[in-house]
Amino acid sequence: MDRENEGGEKEKGEESSQENGRLMLADGGVAEKGDPKVNSGGGSGGVSNGYPTSTVQSPKEGAGGVPTGAPRTLVVQQTSLDRPRETWSKKMDFLLSVIGYAVDLGNVWRFPYICYQNGGGAFLLPYMLMAVFGGVPLFYMELALGQFHRSGCISIWKHICPIFKGVGFAICIIALYIAFYYNTIMAWALYYLLASFRPTLPWTTCSNPWNTVNCLRYLSTDSNVTWTNTSTSPAEEFYTRQVLQVHLSPGLHQLGSVSWQLALCLLFIFTIVYFSIWKGVKTSGKVVWVTATFPYLVLLVLLVRGATLPGAWRGVVFYLKPDWGKLLSTTVWIDAAAQIFFSLGPGFGVLLAFASYNPFHNNCYKDALVTSSVNCLTSFLSGFVIFTVLGYMAEMRKIGVETVAKDAGPSLLFIIYAEAIANMPAATFFAIIFFLMIIMLGLDSTFAGLEGVITAMLDEFPQLLSRRRELFVLGLVCVCYLGALSTLTYGGAFVVKLFEEYATGPAVITVVFLEVIAVSWFYGTSRFCADVNMMLGFSPGLFWRVCWVAICPIFLLFIIVSFLAFPPEVKLFDYVYPPWTTVLGYCIGVSSFICVPAYMVYHLLTAKGTFKQVRASRGLGRLPPSSPCL
Repeated sequence: MDRENEGGEKEKGEESSQENGRLMLADGGVAEKGDPKVNSGGGSGGVSNGYPTSTVQSPKEGAGGVPTGAPRTLVVQQTSLDRPRETWSKKMDFLLSVIGYAVDLGNVWRFPYICYQNGGGAFLLPYMLMAVFGGVPLFYMELALGQFHRSGCISIWKHICPIFKGVGFAICIIALYIAFYYNTIMAWALYYLLASFRPTLPWTTCSNPWNTVNCLRYLSTDSNVTWTNTSTSPAEEFYTRQVLQVHLSPGLHQLGSVSWQLALCLLFIFTIVYFSIWKGVKTSGKVVWVTATFPYLVLLVLLVRGATLPGAWRGVVFYLKPDWGKLLSTTVWIDAAAQIFFSLGPGFGVLLAFASYNPFHNNCYKDALVTSSVNCLTSFLSGFVIFTVLGYMAEMRKIGVETVAKDAGPSLLFIIYAEAIANMPAATFFAIIFFLMIIMLGLDSTFAGLEGVITAMLDEFPQLLSRRRELFVLGLVCVCYLGALSTLTYGGAFVVKLFEEYATGPAVITVVFLEVIAVSWFYGTSRFCADVNMMLGFSPGLFWRVCWVAICPIFLLFIIVSFLAFPPEVKLFDYVYPPWTTVLGYCIGVSSFICVPAYMVYHLLTAKGTFKQVRASRGLGRLPPSSPCL
């Protein structure tokens, strides 16, 4: 059979035939997308998004007007009144959006900390192995899935394996949980940014109303000052007592009032988010030209400045000095796997959404290699930016680098780095560009996370939402703001830590594990590779197939088991989370993942016929080529 998309036909016609059209056969027959007449082939005979690559001639057709053995011509007739799918204005809009999503705050604070904790330079070996055999194959798979099926994380499952549709709903709930706490960190950074517009930074002195008697401004020039275990720096007290006001909350059981300053900062952040994504990738694709590139400029400036500070070499040596004995520890490999997974970010629905707006024949293979490489190199570069400054702090206090670098997470940025900046010449300038960088790193990830939810819902409910995108986005942003109010209280930092540890980690890894199993084992690697071949003109090699079928599931299962076997001991400042908070955390995590088995039960109950008939006709058990699974 001759296909219309062969012989140099334009991409637009191809996509119309795959999404909005009917298939008109030369004998006058009409086949809708997904019709058995055009989807009866298996493997190489059928295309997984509903259209065949060839049609088998029926012997009966020789008796009609079409001679037996004669070719049948496929003609596309546009019948849908739906608006055509939006696409990126430029290829660089897509690349910068993906890079901006993958390169986030975790690259700046988590990778350097994890690296030096797990053997310094020796950690790069398990990190690269986990990236090559786990992270990048998952990254590539999601880009290819989104680009081929041109659907969000919910509706894409009707093409792959409908019984797993609950995975898409779980991803959306996880994205909401992330929006509840992640944007609060940007609100903290905005507070710092506004406080930086003054000649003397407020976290440089101990004479402020929020300071205590333990506050000690300790510089290398202060020979008469001695740093003790009870001493606190001005930067630490500004962060804990003025920005967070965490001293007014005894713990999660009594969070206290909402900080109106942080509430206004978060409102401003969400206002920027709304007007950046309300019109779709046409607007967000333009915003990322600033938000995705500016952080790199700042990182380079801070790297040059840090390298010229006294003691910077001590931090670099501490960062990269290999401790090969650490490689014998299971913890190192667990941390490497978790770091590369959360850094690249498969499983959050973002890569599916972004790739769905690409042209059908875009080289997503090259995109996956380029963007994942940029992400890993950025993490490595951030380590130098952080540890040159930590070496400077150690030199200034005449203590070891390991003592200065004892904190990870937001404290590393808002206390240690903020204090180092305050003691530099031109401190106001460096503070402004540093906290601007933090905000822009966070904005990119927020744009991406919410776009994943928006795309999923608009694709799943097009009749209801496609022409009301602006209102839907407004409602979504309002929900995220209201959900974040608990993180703006005096004990809000405790809530942020709880969400960070329990609400996203184990749940999203389990979701991606099911996604890989569904694509590789139910949908079939051969079918998936045929889809990639149709888009790119070449099929993924043996390495990618083995990774998708075996290595990636083992990689993810390894992380899941490690989480269960070694649950994290959650502690923030001097507050140790009581046992009931662990139960609460797991309940939050399960609340998203429960969508997966719940939808499976719903799908089986609503399927027509008995369970035995469903198994025989829809492929639950023996998988016929015409239907990937239920």
